[in-house]
Amino acid sequence: MSSDNGSKTTRDRLLEVAETLFAQKGYDAVSVRKITTAAGCNLAAVNYHFGNKKTLYLNVFRERWMHRAQRIRACFEENLAGCDNTSPASVIQSLAEALIKGPLTDEERLFHFQLMIREIIKPTEAFEIVLEETMKPSFEGLGQLLQPYLHESIDEERTLLNILSIFSMVLYFNFARLPVSKIIGHAYDQPFKDRLVQHIVDFSLSGLPAKENAR
Repeated sequence: MSSDNGSKTTRDRLLEVAETLFAQKGYDAVSVRKITTAAGCNLAAVNYHFGNKKTLYLNVFRERWMHRAQRIRACFEENLAGCDNTSPASVIQSLAEALIKGPLTDEERLFHFQLMIREIIKPTEAFEIVLEETMKPSFEGLGQLLQPYLHESIDEERTLLNILSIFSMVLYFNFARLPVSKIIGHAYDQPFKDRLVQHIVDFSLSGLPAKENAR
């Protein structure tokens, strides 16, 4: 193996291990030594590849969290492109399917959620990265897709609140799978996911201030 390949393998291993530990324990509870021990490398590896622990943490978001967000976005766009036409129902369904039915594995979804929850509770520069590069563009894009179908009296703030309400419901059903399963009494199998997506669409449309015949 070449030295370049070896370096890349070490760097990727550090990112993978760091993500797991940061997600499970939080930034403050994880030392560089814990990361390098779990990654099977020496302390100098973090300094060589990232400079310091903070930069390693930010790169976990830039290279792993953001990559998953991009995959979800691509799945949403593919779902929407596969619909016969664009409508509030097709936009909401495409979003719900992208988050609830794929493309993340259960492990990826857990890490994605744990890292973001920690940032919401105790925000760092990573939150600003997610906000500017993922959240704002996503909400703006959904707004552009839904705005033509909303009632003329709906201003920008109400549009964003409606989008946040839809997004919040999708996120809850995506990440709160254990309590939902316990309450409903049903595992998150494929038929249940299909019913859940349809429920999200129906519930969202009932509260969306759309124009007549625009649903």
